[in-house]
Amino acid sequence: MVIQPSNTPLLEWAGDSLAIGLFEDAVELTGELATLNEKFGGILKELIAEEEFTGKANSTISTRLAAGSQVRKVILVGLGKPDALKLDNIRRAVAAVARVAKKQKSKTLGFSFPLWNNDPAATAQAMAEGVQLALYQDNRFKSEPEDKGLQIESVDFLGFDGQEAALNRANQIVSGVILARQLVAAPANAVTPITLAETAQAIAKDHGLQLEILEREDCEKLGMGAFLGVAQASDLPPKFIHLTYKPTGTPKKKLAIIGKGLTFDSGGLNIKGAGSGIETMKIDMGGAAATLGAAKAIAQLQPEEVEVHFISAATENMISGHAMHPGDILKASNGKTIEVNNTDAEGRLTLADALVFADKLGLDAIVDLATLTGANVIALGDDIAGLFTPDDAVASQLEKAAEIAGEKIWRMPMEEKYFEGLKSGIADMKNTGPRPGGAITAALFLKQFVKDTAWAHLDIAGPVWTDKENGYNGAGATGYGVRTLVNWVLSSQ
Repeated sequence: MVIQPSNTPLLEWAGDSLAIGLFEDAVELTGELATLNEKFGGILKELIAEEEFTGKANSTISTRLAAGSQVRKVILVGLGKPDALKLDNIRRAVAAVARVAKKQKSKTLGFSFPLWNNDPAATAQAMAEGVQLALYQDNRFKSEPEDKGLQIESVDFLGFDGQEAALNRANQIVSGVILARQLVAAPANAVTPITLAETAQAIAKDHGLQLEILEREDCEKLGMGAFLGVAQASDLPPKFIHLTYKPTGTPKKKLAIIGKGLTFDSGGLNIKGAGSGIETMKIDMGGAAATLGAAKAIAQLQPEEVEVHFISAATENMISGHAMHPGDILKASNGKTIEVNNTDAEGRLTLADALVFADKLGLDAIVDLATLTGANVIALGDDIAGLFTPDDAVASQLEKAAEIAGEKIWRMPMEEKYFEGLKSGIADMKNTGPRPGGAITAALFLKQFVKDTAWAHLDIAGPVWTDKENGYNGAGATGYGVRTLVNWVLSSQ
């Protein structure tokens, strides 16, 4: 599929489907649209009236034009209220159109959309992201693809001539999102700690990043007892992944992105029981997937003034004669001791040593992402990630980055007194606290492993996966977090 800006006038464009974006309660056809309506024999005005189309966000109506017309079909899509227009409204509206056009077996598709905030570059980028993310299909594990019909071959953005750089930027970011989707969607026998390390190697080779893979022995020398405690039951070796993007000049900012990399989580000896969703635990490396997806995108975008470290302590949480027991005490690489009162709270143990590692790199800020707690899903539902940080500046940066990306986050409290629930009688802390406030106590646990660096934690347990088509995400892995992370890094230049 080729996505391209076009200087072809709206009245002259020819192709299978022409999509026109209209604002809510402002669907009167004026100016060029009135002329287009006349050219099409009044069918646009008639369609709006018959379907009672109001321009509600993401609503679509379409009709076939008369034989011999330069356009085969017209699709009208609602953009919502003009004063409430956000980039994600554009992204979602374009996605809705793309799906309709595909069902209608269109090969060529043209878009006539208004600008967001008088910014053609940002608008074109959002449109390109929406088309590609909506039409992406993962057929890797099927003997034959389900969809054997015609595919959209070319997409024209009318009135966006000169925005090639914006479309290229969208392509680079989408490539990272799709990588994250593929990693999360793949089963645990296809994506292992070894696979994640190989993916990092491919990114480093293709895009010139530095790569360090710490093996078990290397982690032992660094005292990563928390990470290795989780890894000790698996037959597969743990891999501590450290990718680094360095700009050509001297960086003004140095950042780290850390992703939880549990390629399968059985729960350990606190095994996940019936109804626990154990069969979905391939997604427990969604943080690592977003980290590697962001690495792929950033490596292509090449920000000029920021250095970025991409880190994941990758392993499985399995059951064997070597498994850590409930009640075991582990020592993290900063010397803190942890009583394991639940082996199914393993992700925070791997993140603990990853945070200590990053904290020693002399960075300006660290963000970690993890499918960490069911408690966060209970608090915020399936669509919203929890943002935990004691740093207001980092919180503001991430909130702005997520707003542009259309990825929802909500800042949660870091109630220090809740740490009382993590105190242990025989170690520095336990790895879980009481059931109430479980997402908060998980964040407070992680905070113990960051000493000198501004830090934020994103609990992405909800939005990393969707059971049904949602906006520009099809059912399955969403690639959540990649675009927010990329925006955060770019805004830090």
